[in-house]
Amino acid sequence: MLPHSDLLELKRWNTPTLYNGWEQITQLDPAADAFNLEETRDFMPQMGPMVGYAVTVVIEPSNKTHWEANPDGWNEYRRYVASIPGPKIVCVQDLDKPRTIGSFWGEVNSNMHRALGCVGTIVDGAIRDVDEMTNAGFKALARRLCVGHAHVHPVRWNCEVEVFGRKVSSGDLIHADKHGFIIIEPEAQPHILAASRFMDANECQTVIPAARGSTGLSSDQILANLALAGAQFGKNVREKFRREGEW
Repeated sequence: MLPHSDLLELKRWNTPTLYNGWEQITQLDPAADAFNLEETRDFMPQMGPMVGYAVTVVIEPSNKTHWEANPDGWNEYRRYVASIPGPKIVCVQDLDKPRTIGSFWGEVNSNMHRALGCVGTIVDGAIRDVDEMTNAGFKALARRLCVGHAHVHPVRWNCEVEVFGRKVSSGDLIHADKHGFIIIEPEAQPHILAASRFMDANECQTVIPAARGSTGLSSDQILANLALAGAQFGKNVREKFRREGEW
């Protein structure tokens, strides 16, 4: 696990910035792997990004038999959540998707999970009590809002889930904001902060000033400056990340 100080710094960057660093150090396919494939909706964008380790749970609010099958399910699930080091993001697969009829989340459950070290949720279903969840400091990426909780009950937990087209396992490191979320694999975690810092600085020192400093220049001058800046940006990336043994 990363030091808490690194997690705090990662929270200062938006998720696309983390992606820019991640794609330089990962062995995965940056065009398809690790981030959500379906659209998410951030109901608390003013809270900024969240970062934490996944705890996972599956629900089916339309099916009341889950209560009867395991009356102690809530207590067992909460003991699992409490056993995982934080900060934690609760990843919820809703088996009723796309016909969501009940919410796992509301004022009470968000406050309970906050007490257990959870900072937010990614739920492929609904939330309710959005103002009260925000007041609890509990961020949510979800598909929609809804009114009721129906027969919501933990079906299984500490298992692989699928949320917004992406598989998530308990313990995965996740960074999420209004753009979506990314899962940072263990091999990339020690380098993700430095890589993201570098890519952001590289943009600010090359292509962005070339674009913004174009007032009064001719089109030919602007195009030439952009080409030079783009070439320098690429050179910096190659020198930083392609040097043998850099990471």
